Amino acid sequence: MKENKYDNEAFFKKYSEMNRSKQGLKGAGEWSELEKVLPDFSGKRVLDLGCGYGWHCIYAAQSGALEVLGTDISQKMLAAAAERNSHERVTYRCCAMEDLSFPPESFDVVISSLAFHYVEDFPGLVEKISGWLKPHGDFVFSVEHPVFTSYGTQDWYYDTDGNILHFPVDHYFYEGKRDAVFLGEQVTKYHRTLTTYLNSLLRNGLLIKSIIEPQPPEEMMDIPGMRDEMRRPMMLIVAAQKK
Repeated sequence: MKENKYDNEAFFKKYSEMNRSKQGLKGAGEWSELEKVLPDFSGKRVLDLGCGYGWHCIYAAQSGALEVLGTDISQKMLAAAAERNSHERVTYRCCAMEDLSFPPESFDVVISSLAFHYVEDFPGLVEKISGWLKPHGDFVFSVEHPVFTSYGTQDWYYDTDGNILHFPVDHYFYEGKRDAVFLGEQVTKYHRTLTTYLNSLLRNGLLIKSIIEPQPPEEMMDIPGMRDEMRRPMMLIVAAQKK
């Protein structure tokens, strides 16, 4: 059973209060770096896996995409997307990304933002994505960094006064399920190594164009806790292209 925490009322309410939920792309700390590696969307057919509120879908449509399909497992997410980010060239579909099926070479661009760490079989999904892409098609995604997912708790170690000591990294090479805490709720995520992320692309005919470990932008440094994000990588951005 694929987890769908985002349709939990309490969890969704907490998520809706995040900056990235209220402010869109401008409220996402990694956006300034992700935007740099996105392809030209003009005249392209685009698939967004785990589209959430649809911020990247509307961006692609407003950047000239011919058609955009945003998919997500959460009905609540898609309802918010339809309300906030509707567009004549954007369609939303409720489905787990692992269950999607498309004819070969259906899309020019496949994108995904912070969703693949919820997927158990990433190599299998990449094999499908490669098949869905046209030759020279672009695949760009962000994901929680393997350093961030390795230990599982995704929280700092603190001293007795509540001050941050360091971030735990352990069991790095033991890939698989992790019981994480996100927004105060128990969430199932999947850890995999950097090797697995990158080799899954290379083994499926995808050439790596860019790898970014995004740092918080300077204009966000005054947000409480943001300066601590310089102490360890939280996200990974990869841009690839089908041969």
